[in-house]
Amino acid sequence: MRSRQPKQLLLAFFGEHVVDGATGPIRASALINVLEGAGVAAPATRATLDRLEHSGILARTRSGRETLFSLTEHGTAVLREATYRVRGPRPFDPQGSGWTLVTFSIPEGQRELRHRLRSTLTWEGFAPIRDGLWLAPGEVDLAGSLEPLRQDLPPHAVVAFHARELAGFPIGESVRAAWDIEAIRREHLAFIEVWADPAATAMAPSALTVRTMLVADWLALLRADPRLPAEFMGAEWPATRSAETYRRMHERLAEASAAEFAALVAARPAVSRRSGPAGRPSAPSRTRSAAARPR
Repeated sequence: MRSRQPKQLLLAFFGEHVVDGATGPIRASALINVLEGAGVAAPATRATLDRLEHSGILARTRSGRETLFSLTEHGTAVLREATYRVRGPRPFDPQGSGWTLVTFSIPEGQRELRHRLRSTLTWEGFAPIRDGLWLAPGEVDLAGSLEPLRQDLPPHAVVAFHARELAGFPIGESVRAAWDIEAIRREHLAFIEVWADPAATAMAPSALTVRTMLVADWLALLRADPRLPAEFMGAEWPATRSAETYRRMHERLAEASAAEFAALVAARPAVSRRSGPAGRPSAPSRTRSAAARPR
């Protein structure tokens, strides 16, 4: 498995434990403890929390000397958009037939927006095939995927089509150029190797940390696998085993990690005032909340 970055772990924590419930803000010290169990030093966690606040995913609040973080509406929309695939029964199946093509134009001065758009497209299974043209298998719900970015995207910045392969123009070569299929296979096998071992439940001091690590690894695998049709994947493709491994370990950790999270929330102090950096009021989120949509 690739190394777990603080951002992946924090998004896994908030997506798994916070996005669905009215838990209120989470103490920074508690987040630091969870990530320290996964091998992330406190300064790295603090720096990542700052970046997530700057990007509009998290909001900072204060209670006495405690710093707390909660999801913004924008952050909630982003994580809910991912929920369907994270928890879905067949997360590696194509979304319908054919192919979705996307091209976009973002001004040079909006590099952060361009990065967010590319990140969203990658999550949805897109890969660039040539000169700004991106390809994904199936019928991607692009309108839903781009909803968290909608207010920031310039008018007509994204153009998308649904297409099918034409006789005499096989798409196999483009697929192999866009995606390293053997590298995707290795990602699956690495995930299985780590999480099929029952001893993985003890790889961190708490079940809450282990569950956060599991979900972070699962998100990384979902991002790596674009859900290509079976005919491109070769024999004995391991996606089904990956999904079974994830669900089995997730269930094994569920009771203990839920109890630890409940204790963490119960210890949360009451919020006395809302503030942003240097005591300034927190900026409002940039997007409306988007409920999880069936696809």
